[in-house]
Amino acid sequence: MNTWMSNAAFGIFFVLAATGLFFFVVTRGALIVRGLAGAGHESSHVYPIYSNMGLIKLVDYQPVISAILLFQYPRLVTKIVEGLKATDLRNKKVLVTSCAFGNVIPRVVEASLQSGAEKVLIADIIRNELIHAKSKLAHYSGKVQYIEDNATAMKQEEGLADANVMFFLLHELPHHLKAKALSEAGRMLKSGGKLYLGEFHKPEPWLLRILSWTYFKVFEPLGLALWDSHDPVLLLQEMGGWSVERSTYFFGNFQVITATKH
Repeated sequence: MNTWMSNAAFGIFFVLAATGLFFFVVTRGALIVRGLAGAGHESSHVYPIYSNMGLIKLVDYQPVISAILLFQYPRLVTKIVEGLKATDLRNKKVLVTSCAFGNVIPRVVEASLQSGAEKVLIADIIRNELIHAKSKLAHYSGKVQYIEDNATAMKQEEGLADANVMFFLLHELPHHLKAKALSEAGRMLKSGGKLYLGEFHKPEPWLLRILSWTYFKVFEPLGLALWDSHDPVLLLQEMGGWSVERSTYFFGNFQVITATKH
């Protein structure tokens, strides 16, 4: 029995270690290699896990994505979806700034169309992300437009949409681009439009804070700035012209921000 338990414990440890190594290689590890190679272009901060179609299909399974967000994913998406459903979007447009794994985009599209939206525009800097998103939205042909564009320097006309959804993008952007992404998100909105932003947040319990800090240091070092210097609420308030509400989840580890443009 002791031998069986030891083997089982070793097996679990091995699986967790291998999984951690895999995600490190296709996230921060890849950026370190790019930095050493001197690679620099507008998408150089994008992890291979979001640009390589093979990796996208390998990782984008709802149970996996939910587990990464400590099984809070449905609650975060539901908060955004409820906001869209409570909004009169008849003959209006909804923008999704940057694709995200899981079912957030299908749920956002469905909620937007149920609220009367004329069209949902999905913008991403990576073409493979748009192709992958399109594969999830076959039932909405003609109601969804796919745009290859940069969230920090959008080419679209100002005041394009009445709602804009940005789901777990900011924590992956270099610090100097975080405020630019928020500024562009606002520029895309009409007056009175709403920005729905899902992100990580600084946990309240000290143990969860230590674990979260360790996770960020290893896998997502750019995300720690959301705890203080680049808190999205503070950035929006500094820009001016916003009314901002924040809801936190799972002991403060995650947040959904609803910001209304004046």
